[in-house]
Amino acid sequence: MKKLFTLSMFFIACSLFAQEEETEEKKSFEFSGSIDAYYRANLTAPNDENAIAPGSSFANLPGFSLGMANLVASYEGEKVGFVADLVFGPRGTDAIFASPMYSATGDIVNQLYAYWNVSENVTLTMGNFNTFLGYEVISPVANFNYSTSYLFSYGPFSHTGLKADFALSDDFSLMLGVFNDTDLTEFNPTGDYAAGAQLGYKDQFLNVLLDPSFFEIDFTGGFNISDEFFLGINAAYLSLEDDAGGFMGAALYPQYTVSDTFSIGLRTEYFAEDGAFGAIGSGVEDTSVIAATITGSFTIEDNLIIKPEIRFDSASDDAFIDNDLAATKSLGSFVLAAIYSF
Repeated sequence: MKKLFTLSMFFIACSLFAQEEETEEKKSFEFSGSIDAYYRANLTAPNDENAIAPGSSFANLPGFSLGMANLVASYEGEKVGFVADLVFGPRGTDAIFASPMYSATGDIVNQLYAYWNVSENVTLTMGNFNTFLGYEVISPVANFNYSTSYLFSYGPFSHTGLKADFALSDDFSLMLGVFNDTDLTEFNPTGDYAAGAQLGYKDQFLNVLLDPSFFEIDFTGGFNISDEFFLGINAAYLSLEDDAGGFMGAALYPQYTVSDTFSIGLRTEYFAEDGAFGAIGSGVEDTSVIAATITGSFTIEDNLIIKPEIRFDSASDDAFIDNDLAATKSLGSFVLAAIYSF
């Protein structure tokens, strides 16, 4: 009888311990982030005080330059959680270009949101979060290429509002949301609101954003051609209200894994403006650009990634303008980036 009692107590203790472990697994606090720095030089243009750069965001400063420090605190519970994503440095400043609007520290808040898992298939999220459109993201850790595409640079960066994510099946997902005007992160100064939707099927996503000042439709996806070869795809069309212009473009991202520590990838992009949207060159109307970027990715002890990159941009007009207003149609450049994540 004593042995049976002892054995029963043992199983009860194991059960309580397992439940405690399960609870701990469901509730976790995590602190993560990254830092990045780079060297950039033009191959076909001067590198003095009049140095020019592609008209896309980030990695466009001359010489040895800073990216950003990215600090992310997150809590994931069984039902609720939050993300506080802070950025410091030039890349962060470019990403939060419309802040501060009210607070003195609005320009360091990349994301700040809370979420509620209403059920296994429904999640509500409220706050500020990075955009659901496009293939590339703000953090250099999640991008294969270090410099960014025109499609990414002139699409939305972030939204502040409320969204609902639905897992419709193992293959289909749906997101519906209502937001402030695009990239107005801290509050709503206009009284207008945007609406967004995303339909996903096996990691292929069709995105729509209806903003008071523009309409954008975007396709983002990718395919594992083999264990070593991946092909990413992004295409988008944006139209400003009252036929005031816009843009369209497409990009392919073939990437090949050579070994556990080295991969190589190519981004080829066509981007065209309707009117003088301003994405390629200030005041240049109805112009287009073809850009090719080849990037190597060396992983050193999991946390450090070294990325050498060569990029060529060729526009239909004199779109690359230096500080002396000298212009050229094409530009070749080199970047060497170091990215550390934790």
